[in-house]
Amino acid sequence: MENISVDDLHDEIQKAGGNNLILDVRSATEYSEGHIEGAQNTPHEEVGGIVEDLKSYDKVYVHCKMGGRAKVASEALTRAGLDNIVCVENGGMERWAKMGWPVQREES
Repeated sequence: MENISVDDLHDEIQKAGGNNLILDVRSATEYSEGHIEGAQNTPHEEVGGIVEDLKSYDKVYVHCKMGGRAKVASEALTRAGLDNIVCVENGGMERWAKMGWPVQREES
């Protein structure tokens, strides 16, 4: 499993094309309050249920608010046999928003 910072994630998604996924493992409420555009939300305690779906991606960038839940989810996915997991462990959405990078919100 690769580990990167949220700053690295920001840089990578600017240039990354192709078959990658940003997996937001925060709660559905946190996700709806603001998330990275195109991110998929699956709370960290539920990632075991999407292992098969995640196999189809080249890289899955797992992130949360600050890094703790991303680490737990990334370790669980790696133990489940995935080798395409990239854990965003430094910063998460808290830093993303602080840096003023684009945040998508759910329409209510």
